[in-house]
Amino acid sequence: MMTVETAPAAPSGREAGPPVTSVKPARARWPRNRDGLHGLLMSTPAVAGLVAFVGVPFGYAVVLSFYNVRLGSPLAPRFFGLEQYRRLFTDPDLSGPFLRALLNNLTFAVVVVPLQTGLALALAILLNRKLKAIGLFRSLFFMPVVFPMTLVAVIWRLILARSDQGLLNSALHTVSFGNWGAFDWLGDSATAMASVIVLSVWQGVGFQMVILLAGLQQIPDELYEAAELDRATPWQQFRHVTLPGIRGTLVFVAMLTSVLSFRVFDQVYVLIHGGGLDEDATRTVMYQAVTTAFDQNNIGQASAITVVFFLIVVALTLIQRRVVRPDNDNED
Repeated sequence: MMTVETAPAAPSGREAGPPVTSVKPARARWPRNRDGLHGLLMSTPAVAGLVAFVGVPFGYAVVLSFYNVRLGSPLAPRFFGLEQYRRLFTDPDLSGPFLRALLNNLTFAVVVVPLQTGLALALAILLNRKLKAIGLFRSLFFMPVVFPMTLVAVIWRLILARSDQGLLNSALHTVSFGNWGAFDWLGDSATAMASVIVLSVWQGVGFQMVILLAGLQQIPDELYEAAELDRATPWQQFRHVTLPGIRGTLVFVAMLTSVLSFRVFDQVYVLIHGGGLDEDATRTVMYQAVTTAFDQNNIGQASAITVVFFLIVVALTLIQRRVVRPDNDNED
């Protein structure tokens, strides 16, 4: 880049000629946006980790889905093309379990997302009060999030045990004065998925509650004071002050819960292999992929399952983002 500078005017008493210009290179201004450069440098470790632990494995899974790869087989991988995908949707032995697992995943997500989000919002409003020992109550509600899902599944396996020694059966037997017998909550197809949903919501609702609680605390108190002066009822304050104030946070929580609900695996695997959980009623796509890879030793088929499931989840997430995105995102 070049700049043009005008020479000083001629001294008085001399004939003024045309202005003389001199050309000199401008000083380079790099980087123009230091904040952008600093942000790029600070995000580099996270982006590198995302690429290394998510992007590269997924790309490798896409490659493996085009091959017939058997875990522990002495035969070399054989190129299959789209055969794995064709079998996944046309072979009854493969398409039946996969479609059932996909339906179970959708059922789980449809129930958990509104239930867990609504319950988290109710708890956040309940705990957004200036009371003594309110921090203790917040910690108690958040405590299940700290526990690993595997431990939570083991605890709920004891609660939902089919024998008379199961905590839930024992409590119902006591409350009903001995009229309630032993019931197989995990083994019955009618209650198996409901059992997984209950323990999943119990373990995860505290995390969403903390996020919504932070959003509630950002709403100015003046808005509620103005609503009270206008004689607004609690429901009107919730509808016209609280919900608009946390709309963006609520959308984020709903999308986060949706993504996590499609990743359900730990509790299903633990309860199926150690708690007598009904497999057909609770099999998820992640469970189907893991068992296909390590129980059936079919790495190629498992890779095809993960690729298809990834595309489905991305499509559903984009649709949800389009439908429930905040109003400021709709502006051009």
